[in-house]
This record gives sequence, C-alpha cells and structure tokens, in this order.
Amino acid sequence: MLRWLIGGGREPQGLAEKSVQTIGEEQTQNPYTELLVLKGHHDIVRFLVPIDDYRFASAGDDGIVCLWNAQCLTVLQRLDVWLSGGSDLCVWNRKLDLLCKTSHLIDADISAMIELPKNCVAAAVGKELIILRLKASRDGTEWDVIEVKRLLDHEDNIVSLVSVSDLTFATGSHVGELIVWDALDWTMHAYERRWDASLHVDPQQEIKLSHSQNEVSIQHLASDEECVFAAVGKGIYVYNLQMKRVIAFQKTAHDSTVLHITKVPNRQIISCSEDGSVRIWELREKQQLTAEPVPSGFFSMWGFGRTSKQASHTAKKPPESTTVFSLDLIGDLIGHSLAVQMFLYFSEHGLATCSADHLVILWKDGERESRLRSLLLFHKLEQSEDLQLRI
Repeated sequence: MLRWLIGGGREPQGLAEKSVQTIGEEQTQNPYTELLVLKGHHDIVRFLVPIDDYRFASAGDDGIVCLWNAQCLTVLQRLDVWLSGGSDLCVWNRKLDLLCKTSHLIDADISAMIELPKNCVAAAVGKELIILRLKASRDGTEWDVIEVKRLLDHEDNIVSLVSVSDLTFATGSHVGELIVWDALDWTMHAYERRWDASLHVDPQQEIKLSHSQNEVSIQHLASDEECVFAAVGKGIYVYNLQMKRVIAFQKTAHDSTVLHITKVPNRQIISCSEDGSVRIWELREKQQLTAEPVPSGFFSMWGFGRTSKQASHTAKKPPESTTVFSLDLIGDLIGHSLAVQMFLYFSEHGLATCSADHLVILWKDGERESRLRSLLLFHKLEQSEDLQLRI
C-alpha cells in the first residue's frame, strides 16, 4: 500500500432555513462540556493529522509541527516543518527518502491528493483531475509513473477530494460541482450541482448559481460509503450515493463558510466554520404522508362530473409515504475567537480543533472525564489506605 504525506454576514434567506439555527445553553445531547486549550503555536494553525488512536500533529503558518497526546494532554515532540507539493508530486519512504518526483507532468499547484487502488493516485490540479499510475522497482527503492490520465469534467477549480470506498471517490469544485467517480476505470458515476433543485423545491424560489461562488463552493467533503457529506458555502448537505440525490441539508448551518465536515457515530455530523464555531448535527429520519388524491371540482363531492366508480377508486387509494431526513442542531462548541480551520475526532478521547486564533482546543466528554477523575481519586485513596495498614 502506498503511504502519502500531503503536506460575515449572513446571506439572503434561503429555501428551508431563513436564518442560522441556534441552540440554548442547555445542550443535553452535546457531550463536549469540557475544553482544554493547548498552546504551542504562534500563528494560524491550519492542519491536524491523526497519528494513532490518541495522538495527533498540528501544523500552521509559524513553521512548527507539534505532536500532541489527546489522552494525557502533553506535547510529545516538536519538529521542523518540511514541505512537499506545489507543482511536484513526490513519493517518500518511511525514512523520508525521495523515491519519485513528477514535476514534469503537472503545470500548476496540487490542491488535493488521494490514493486509489492498483498503485494509483488522484491529484487535483486546477480544473483537472490527474490520475497517475505508479510502479515500484523490485527492491522498492525506485518508483516510475507508467500512466497518466487527465479528466477535464469540472468547469472550475477542484477544491475538495475524498475517497468514498475502494471502488469510489468524489471531487468538489469552486462552483459547487460534486462528481462521484469510479476508482478503477475513472469514469463518472454521478454529478450534482443544483443542490436545491435536487430537493424538489419550487423552481421559482431556487437559489441560482449566479450568486457569489463562495456561496456554492464545496470547501470539504467527507463520506461513510453510503453518503457524501458536503460543506457547500455556509451550508452542509447529505448526498446519498445509491439514490443519487440530496437527502438532507442545512442551507445556513453557520454564519460564514463551512471549512470542514465529518461524519461520526450515532448518525451525527460535525462542522466548523470561518465564523469560529464548531457545531454538531444529528441526521434524523422522518416519515411523511403525501396528501391523498381528492376529486377536482365542487360538484364531484356529490357525484357530479365523475362516475361513482371513479370516486370510489380514488377514495380507497392509500396515501403514499416518502422518507424525509432532517439535520438537527444538537451541539454548539464555542471556544475559538477566529476561523476554525479543521478538527479531528478521537472517539472516547474527544475532539481536537485548530484555529486562526493560534490555538488547538481539545474538547472532552464531561461525564466521562468526571468518572475517570473519580476512579483515579478512589484508586489513590485505596493506595493510601494500603500504605497506612502496612505501616
């Protein structure tokens, strides 16, 4: 397997959300009631990278990489930053030896990159999606590019790229195009752009793409193999891969552009924004019944205008049911003063966020931390009693 190191104001009222959702101080479904501020950077913190189940690294504009332990909350190590990217696609081994450099194949900066099956890599370069197939030498010390394919299906620059499964990946562009690709033959599976139209709203009320591109730019994508979760402008959208349509959305999930989004257990979604907020949403399924057909016209109530057989047939037709999903706000994490660039989810060890305010914040489950402190206290008391008995 290849390992890749890749280094305002509110908008006009939307279709379903007239303003940003708010939640009160009592957030009964929000477990993150404790926060720990981790200070180690002196400029904007832009990236968080997971290392294992409880350790992660942070990097920012100050040229520093900090390694953090989400379990015991200590800085483990500080390393000098080295950069790779731009117009170069490089392959490194675990000893950081350069194995391959493909600068002659790419004319612009790489905005995103993911690994694909069969030793392939997808790189987003402007409007192009470049697929590179690589082959290693027998001893693994050298790599060569043996195939290059350029896909020009996007109308504007590709902003986000995500691996959905071993068979599928997705890309998102600056003008709101979502394309789902086959990871083996690199053909297009699905295309979505007019997000509101996919929800079958009134075309006269539909938000047009003539608005600012920032309102529809897909800044980040996430997936759970069943759905793709897209950060589109200030909103978040859930696109079902099997149904090939949007099944839930919040048009104004934040006051400003959503920068990062991910799916976590229990049908929950976390998003963060330029407005400095981090929000937790729950995807809920609802059953709605469509209106039962009613014979047209006043006289049809009394049997005029239609035969009684037709009226009887209409009355006996059962109502149709459609499944509707909603995204409900269940938590609002307020701790950063500037744009939250991204976050990492560590399950039982909490949520780590990084921001333009130079801070990394670790959000903890308050009830879990309280239990752990109580257990630690009891353990110390038991040790103290044992020691007194021995004396």
